[in-house]
Amino acid sequence: MMALTVSVVSAERELWSGEATQVIARTTEGEIGILTGHEPILAILAPGESRVTAADGSVVTARVEDGFLSVQGDTVTIVAGTAELV
Repeated sequence: MMALTVSVVSAERELWSGEATQVIARTTEGEIGILTGHEPILAILAPGESRVTAADGSVVTARVEDGFLSVQGDTVTIVAGTAELV
């Protein structure tokens, strides 16, 4: 199975990066789910949680206050001004 390459970064540091099977994030337009093969997108994040299902099945959750989500190919980048792992 193909995997996504995901990075979750804040203004201060990289919070998490690795391979994943799914990303779910809250945007200003509503919640969005990203799987491999997703169309390119750039979305503004709304305050809330972004969840990454890592390739090993574990779930990484980040509380995000602001920022954006970028999908290009199978690369997903979550860039937040303020974020922390929960």
